[in-house]
Amino acid sequence: MPDFLEIVLTIFGSVVASSGFWAFIQRKNDKKDGTIKLLRGMAHNSIIDNGMKYIDRGWVTKDEYEDFIKYLYEPYDTLGGNGLAKKVFEMVSRLPMKNVGIKETMKIDSQNSNK
Repeated sequence: MPDFLEIVLTIFGSVVASSGFWAFIQRKNDKKDGTIKLLRGMAHNSIIDNGMKYIDRGWVTKDEYEDFIKYLYEPYDTLGGNGLAKKVFEMVSRLPMKNVGIKETMKIDSQNSNK
């Protein structure tokens, strides 16, 4: 039995020490980093687009604001985002809130986009 254990440990040690194994781990980490960068970039773009729409309109609904924070800004901030998106977030946070339903909001946004 000790010979079997010795063989297993030798094989395990060889795999861990091989450059191919570490290259595989590095590629996996690079792919994860790329995915995080892509997600952060998409969130940044969405924060800017939606935030500027609210800022141009001059107000935000409670539902829009809650979704903006929960689904865009907080995950973006967790991924290390900052800069312009943070400034837009801060500006949106200072906007007055209107108690308007989704249909009314869509109608107002439609009218504003036609101007």
